[in-house]
Amino acid sequence: MNQSSTTGSTIIPCLRYRDALAAIDWLCEAFGFEKHAVYAENDTVLHAQLTFGSGMVMLGSADNRSEWGRQIAQPDETGLRETQSPCVIVRDVDAHYARATAAGARVVQDIADQGYGGRGYSCRDPEGHLWWFGSYDPWAAEA
Repeated sequence: MNQSSTTGSTIIPCLRYRDALAAIDWLCEAFGFEKHAVYAENDTVLHAQLTFGSGMVMLGSADNRSEWGRQIAQPDETGLRETQSPCVIVRDVDAHYARATAAGARVVQDIADQGYGGRGYSCRDPEGHLWWFGSYDPWAAEA
């Protein structure tokens, strides 16, 4: 039985940032996210939702005080090794690459055509989280 919702994303990556307010601004500038909701007290982001098309990421300030926060390591604590990374489908990957690199995104895999279809690249944000951006859409009907 499918328990998913009928609107928006059904799987939403969640990230933690030491300077979540700065990360929100950077993710909007560099990657094109839009603020959907930001709940903050002073310099601490309790919860934020950023949208990109019909997708969303949620984020908050990194902490070791909450049960959730104690479960999550920051990239610099793991030698920049990730166990997951958001994958974002973009229409014009070359324009997105130019925007992200102009804003200081650190490219990990340079932009290239992919053997499975589409074109993409991976990069890190200022706090080291790994992102993939590409034009391949696994939901699109195969030609």
